[in-house]
Amino acid sequence: MKVAIIAANGGMFDAYKVFNIATAAAATDAEVGIFFTFEGLNLIHKEAHKNLPMPAGAEHFQEGFKKANVPPVDELVSMASEMGVKMIACQMTMDVMSLEKEQFIEGIDVGGAVTFLTFAKDADVTLTF
Repeated sequence: MKVAIIAANGGMFDAYKVFNIATAAAATDAEVGIFFTFEGLNLIHKEAHKNLPMPAGAEHFQEGFKKANVPPVDELVSMASEMGVKMIACQMTMDVMSLEKEQFIEGIDVGGAVTFLTFAKDADVTLTF
């Protein structure tokens, strides 16, 4: 199976959606690729992914995540990387936001929409968050 994910949003819940699906798919030996664009780049930014915003009024979820033994986002990012999830940072968005590859976690690729489309063209599942 091949799973293609677009991560265009950069909050705490977005990170859990993206990395939960990605790691679950990778655990089933699926080939997984995530294209991070716009605010989604926060999910792989060295500092930003450690301090993602929680939606207003949803602070109680933090306690629920802990009680349910859900790993923190930075652990999920590491797990995805270790499991071979392909992570592509959008070059255009990086240019617009004056971001450099060094500002992101190790092991990411940088590419444009065509890079992701080449990966996703024969995906069995395509998701956007």
